[in-house]
Amino acid sequence: MYKIGFISLGCPKNLTDTESMIGLLSGQYEIVNDPMQADIIIVNTCGFIESAKQESIDTVLEMAQYKKRGRLKKLIVTGCLAQRYHEELLKEIPEADAVVGTGSYQNILDAVTNVLKGETAQLLDDINGEIPEDLPRTLSTPSYTAYLKIADGCDNHCTYCIIPFLRGRYRSRRMEKILEEARSLADRGVSELIVIAQDTTGYGTDLYEEQKLPQLLEKLSEIEGIHWIRLHYCYPERVTDKLIKAMAENPKVCRYIDIPMQHASDKILKRMGRHVTKENLVRLVQKLRKAMPDITIRTTFITGFSGETEEDFAELYDFVKEMKFERMGVFPFSLEEGTPAEKLDGVVEEETKKKRADKLLELQQNISLENNRRKIGEMVMTLCEGQLRDGRYVGRTVGDSPDIDGKVVFEGDNIKTGQYVNVLITEASEYDLEGKIPENFEEEDL
Repeated sequence: MYKIGFISLGCPKNLTDTESMIGLLSGQYEIVNDPMQADIIIVNTCGFIESAKQESIDTVLEMAQYKKRGRLKKLIVTGCLAQRYHEELLKEIPEADAVVGTGSYQNILDAVTNVLKGETAQLLDDINGEIPEDLPRTLSTPSYTAYLKIADGCDNHCTYCIIPFLRGRYRSRRMEKILEEARSLADRGVSELIVIAQDTTGYGTDLYEEQKLPQLLEKLSEIEGIHWIRLHYCYPERVTDKLIKAMAENPKVCRYIDIPMQHASDKILKRMGRHVTKENLVRLVQKLRKAMPDITIRTTFITGFSGETEEDFAELYDFVKEMKFERMGVFPFSLEEGTPAEKLDGVVEEETKKKRADKLLELQQNISLENNRRKIGEMVMTLCEGQLRDGRYVGRTVGDSPDIDGKVVFEGDNIKTGQYVNVLITEASEYDLEGKIPENFEEEDL
């Protein structure tokens, strides 16, 4: 039996595709973690921004070396980079035996079969096709957590973004299929669902001609075994009062929302093709915090977008200072070929982009420390993710999504991985918390 190794890069949406490919291949091939042991390596790439593209290329080249020093026979490149640069990849990296685009991952078995026959495979099906359903899926996340992709593609066409060209138009999955998958995940022990799409708030607009995310959240919460439902990638203009109400009234929906805002200058927001103003963003934050005073709002911003002046950046800086977001990421602008932003004037120097990003992150570091210190003395629901060598446990609070947010380290006895416990917070740093479980704590019994 041939052995296949996987490398998954980029966002959680890409990870769900990787998990489906593993599920499709695991019946006929042995899946291994060590590339030295792999006969075939599949690299699922990201092609979103320059740094992600470079990481993908570097990873493909690194894996190609196993043809010389391992047992590797075939190398397959899948995902966004393969979709975007399929011809260049096969030409510039002769070690690559096949490219599989974002609309073809469901046909990975065909790609493997073809390369083992000695053929160079290019699978580039329609990126606007229906999302494949009922695919087997092997989770690569911890057993208690899974990403639940509810749509693919994007119709927002922000001027800086290449995603519509890599993932196609926005396509929602049918609600019954999403619920069927969620029940299957719950049956396998998953208790935290992380709802993802390029724009989760757009869910249903194509299939049902209206936003259906509130209804989907309600139906997901009815599934036995699901404890947390977490929302990622909500576009600010589509966070409706109905959605806020659904979040506030449903105890299974985490008081957590990821809303990429990207900027706060109306001029830059317009140049970005965003359909909001700073006033809209301020009002949205106020609404969310009024409805859910304990909500964690995560957002991201871009510094150095073409045309951004010192005055525009100062407006963004002051906005962040005023809003005091619980979680925030910052990215220097990456100009991507083929996007409308390529034609914009006012290009900002790379050094300036990075300096502005660093300044914003330094501000956020102080805000985060201030926010975390206010948690000292509070009891916080925490998902245990394991035990450290010193005997303490590590986990995530309801306000922390895996891989991108902070951790809480806490003292306790006989706590199981995947168990939800109440932790009394005793110390705080910029991004992480420390605490303990009081002797008379009440455990959430799942």
